[in-house]
Amino acid sequence: MSELRKIVQKITQADAVLIGASNGLSITEGLHLFADNPAFEKLFGDLKRKYGIRCILQGMSAHWSYEEEKWGFWSRLIHYYCGRYKETQVMSDLKNIIREKDYFVITSNGECHFEMSGFAPEKIYEVEGNWLTMQCASRCHDKVYPCLDLAEKMAEKEENGMIPSELVPHCPVCGGSMQIHMETDKNFIPQPEAKKRLETFLKTYHGKKLVILELGIGWRNQLIKEPLMRLAFREPEATYITVNLGEIYIPEEIKEKSYGLDGELSEVLRKLAAERIALSSSSKRLQKDKKIR
Repeated sequence: MSELRKIVQKITQADAVLIGASNGLSITEGLHLFADNPAFEKLFGDLKRKYGIRCILQGMSAHWSYEEEKWGFWSRLIHYYCGRYKETQVMSDLKNIIREKDYFVITSNGECHFEMSGFAPEKIYEVEGNWLTMQCASRCHDKVYPCLDLAEKMAEKEENGMIPSELVPHCPVCGGSMQIHMETDKNFIPQPEAKKRLETFLKTYHGKKLVILELGIGWRNQLIKEPLMRLAFREPEATYITVNLGEIYIPEEIKEKSYGLDGELSEVLRKLAAERIALSSSSKRLQKDKKIR
């Protein structure tokens, strides 16, 4: 039996699936935060030459001189990667792999592609915030606000990296600056409700057959990978599956319950989805044959 078939059987037999995702998944969808690549040049080449930013991450963490500049960058980023987003084959394949299973997603990706692809928002924990909400920059209070519609209006009016001053958002409480709800400084507002939902999910499936499906997370990642490996270790019925290109790390303590798939994430998920569909079709045929007999 192939390794892919064994993995699909583990998922089929599981009580639930915990999905962990980081930059590798975003890169597979064409969003590379760290690269000065053709995609960055096409979208931000003018800002690179004007302000010296060399990648998306630099723009996200930049100390902009004017709010009009800050929101000029963010509105362009949000419009391109969120406002124009259509579900990718990667996300479609992931949904076909999960199918009817209960699931939860923990991710450091902030572009909201899981939710925009149909994953339930109450089953997603974005540990470093997301691009479609904003907060008071000085954290005078702990409420976050939706900002996609505003960002789309900004993007429509943005010229040469600047938006009109009248579109700059202000905190409704203190009147100060707003910022995207991402963990870029000490004022980041955590998400205790989402964390509690994750904890409830883990309590529900404690001691049960839980598949941990880790997508595009580097071996040094302490935010998601380390907790997922610890979870696999302490859950006796857990299966740990890590998918990454050129970098598979599985501790000795959990090797017997783990699978590592080294390859392009899109290709691996495509093959797993095909195996899952084939296995499901085979099961339905067997059930039909039994009824006929």
